[in-house]
Amino acid sequence: MHKINALTTAIVCALALSGCSMAPVYERPAAPVPSEYPALPAPSLKTEATLPDWERFVQLAPLRTLVASALTHNRDLRQALLNVETARAQYGIERADRLPSINANGALDRQRIPGQLSPTQRGGVQSIYRADVGLNAFEIDLFGRVRNLSEAALQEYLASEQAARTVRITLVASVSEAYLRYSAAQARMSVTQQTLSAREKSLELVQMRGQVGSATELDTQEALGLLEQARIEQSRTQRESLQARYALQLLVGEDELNANLMAGSTDDIFFQDVHAGLPSSLLSSRPDILGAEHRIQARNANIGAARAAFFPRITLTGNLGTAGPELSDLFSAGSRTWQFLPQVSLPIFSGGRNQANLDLANLRKESSIVEYEKAIQTAFTEVADALASRTTLQQQLDSQKKLVATSERTLSLAELRYRSGVDSHLRYLDAQRGDFSNRLALIDTWQALQVSRIQLYKSLGGSESQHFSE
Repeated sequence: MHKINALTTAIVCALALSGCSMAPVYERPAAPVPSEYPALPAPSLKTEATLPDWERFVQLAPLRTLVASALTHNRDLRQALLNVETARAQYGIERADRLPSINANGALDRQRIPGQLSPTQRGGVQSIYRADVGLNAFEIDLFGRVRNLSEAALQEYLASEQAARTVRITLVASVSEAYLRYSAAQARMSVTQQTLSAREKSLELVQMRGQVGSATELDTQEALGLLEQARIEQSRTQRESLQARYALQLLVGEDELNANLMAGSTDDIFFQDVHAGLPSSLLSSRPDILGAEHRIQARNANIGAARAAFFPRITLTGNLGTAGPELSDLFSAGSRTWQFLPQVSLPIFSGGRNQANLDLANLRKESSIVEYEKAIQTAFTEVADALASRTTLQQQLDSQKKLVATSERTLSLAELRYRSGVDSHLRYLDAQRGDFSNRLALIDTWQALQVSRIQLYKSLGGSESQHFSE
């Protein structure tokens, strides 16, 4: 019994000694950005915010249906989730190395021994049956090598989770932008068709006036030119609409989209407005920043493992069992066996390998810090750009609506004056060009404003980093 206790005590002592770590103490690097965004004064920002999910951000029901379908069927997101599972499995492997592996074994050793080998040994076939339970080459982690490798695998797993969050947020934004491109193209198509119809009638009017001598060949050619310009715009808009539809099919992962597609109007609100917090809030909300920080911690743990390689490694092998020449005597009294084999390996000369591994670990940590700082700077710039766009585009949209109202009235008056013979055809042509251009510009401005809301949603970290206005 005392032999069993001795083996058990050795295992417990090994586990107790496995606790020291030589990894550097982790400190989060300072954020290399200002404390406030240039487009919005700090007093109007919130440090933290209650953050609803993407379903409240996307206001349009058909678009919510497509986003939900993309989150289920999109292949890039599936691959990201598989990467998470792969990292989790790798962490499970590394974590298992921190515990002893105990196995039960059974063996039969049968051999024939010639009688002439020894005058005292009888020849013939001899058999030995064995059954034992033991552990094999379990490393006593005195200097934290195994523990740090496990920690590094854990941080890589957490980084892969943040990468999957990034893919998810990007997917929501990409589907929204593709849907918006399709809706805007359909709105431009509607304006173009109305303009095309009006210009066909204008051409007929010019041709009729030309037959009675009140319009010149130049007037006719100018009217034809405007008609062809509208047809060119129609072809371009058709192309944009088809390309946006194909992009949606790829993102959503399904071909049947008709039930959820619709043209947009400049009075529609596809996406809820969002408010940014202070730049410091990005550190706890942007998944790419969180993932970069997890990678720093993984590299930090790898430094600890590289440092531990300079110190002795102690492994234990031991077993407790029974053996006998007959299977029936395997568990009889006096058949017990045990083995206890500690082993110490001390690095003396490795050609500089251990030092090179430590240098490499330090360099990789420095590189991960640079990536972390770059992620913060990128996030700050994206949020600042989106805030500036949101503020100016809303003002631009309001002014553009007033301009369209003015140009429509101008066109109506110019047509009336031309039909009455008060004004020349040139002024009527200018009114047509201006109205068509202004109506298309209104749709473009509306689209840009909606895109700025998507970009702000995305740059703040998606569904977990925006505060919605009431």
